Amino acid sequence: MNVVGVILGGGKGSRLLPLTRDRAKPAVPVAGKYRLVDVSISNCIHSDIRSIFLLTQFNSVSLHQHIQSSYPFHLFDKNFIRILAAQQTPDSGAWYQGTADAVRKTFRYFVDEKPDLIVVLSGDQLYRMDFMDVIKQHEEKRADVTICTQPVNRSDAKSLGIMQVDEDRKIIDFKEKPGDDSVLDGLQAPMCDDEKYLASMGIYIFNIRALSELLNDETKNDFGRHIIPSSIETCNVFSYIFEGYWKDIGAIRGFWEANLSLTEPMPPFNFYHSKNPIYTRTRYLSPSKINQCILEQCLLSEGCIISATQIKHSVVSIRAVVGEGSVVEDSVIMGADYYQEETKVEMVPPIGIGRGCTIKNAIIDKNACIGDGSYISPEDKPNNTVTDLYTIRDGVIVIPKNAVIPAGTRV
Repeated sequence: MNVVGVILGGGKGSRLLPLTRDRAKPAVPVAGKYRLVDVSISNCIHSDIRSIFLLTQFNSVSLHQHIQSSYPFHLFDKNFIRILAAQQTPDSGAWYQGTADAVRKTFRYFVDEKPDLIVVLSGDQLYRMDFMDVIKQHEEKRADVTICTQPVNRSDAKSLGIMQVDEDRKIIDFKEKPGDDSVLDGLQAPMCDDEKYLASMGIYIFNIRALSELLNDETKNDFGRHIIPSSIETCNVFSYIFEGYWKDIGAIRGFWEANLSLTEPMPPFNFYHSKNPIYTRTRYLSPSKINQCILEQCLLSEGCIISATQIKHSVVSIRAVVGEGSVVEDSVIMGADYYQEETKVEMVPPIGIGRGCTIKNAIIDKNACIGDGSYISPEDKPNNTVTDLYTIRDGVIVIPKNAVIPAGTRV
């Protein structure tokens, strides 16, 4: 069985702005030292899927750099992660018009590998899955398409894509964000206990022939809105029910919550898995140095210099600098791409979090310069506020990459 993995990484990522202002969504840092795309790639590698295509379009430079520096497969084997950026061709001069259109315009490159199955994945989810388990069910059911689903409760089901299945797990209908209770009444999963519904995880297994036929209609540009509903009408489509941890982290609140959940004593997602680790770029950074600080329920990455008073329930990423007297709570500090002395440029304020600062319910993106005595919190500020210095979304304040916050600023 020849299986090809396809990771969708080309969207604008508008729900994650300003984190996606200068980078593609799959390149957004997560859990202190990883990038979002590392999760999908690692799941493929552990599932013995070693022919992987990454489709990119917007702000893709840092994503390309990360892939090239993180996954140097051996020169003399057939394993690869191949980046397919949007391009003009004699047949099309347009950008990707959606997830399905991206696959349609690059389909000929997948065919060159002579695959039996295509595994289509998103680049903005946190989960650990053995795709071989999905493929085993796919073959047993003689499916044309298998959609990975997760049981959810009634309140969550209203805003998700819900699959209606029969006793054999064959999908017979699909409702995108059903909302209305009367619509939900007929969608309950018969094999699940309690009142549960099967929500699409955006992970699809396609027979190569079925996918080719489904992509023929060039007006259908999105998997969730177009291809999946069409497949249910014309193909054998089954649900694979996944009951492990899965989190969509493509929006600011979900991203912030998922990161902070990793600081729990028993986190819902385990980055300490010895057999199936999440891979990322190998760095040669010094151990983190703690000059003084009360650290409580934190993830602390390598290369940090910490002199703060307290850091609580927070993620502190690579090369982060936090000055004396500062307090950080319920925040994601993304650190830096370099140490200030490497720039050979005097930066005022210096890179990192200065002295006597207070940071609460925040995401501080890479290379931000937070001046001494700054106070950063979304408290008492209107939601959906967007300025050059900060953005507030869903109760979280985000300081963008390379931002300079002058000393004494209160935001």
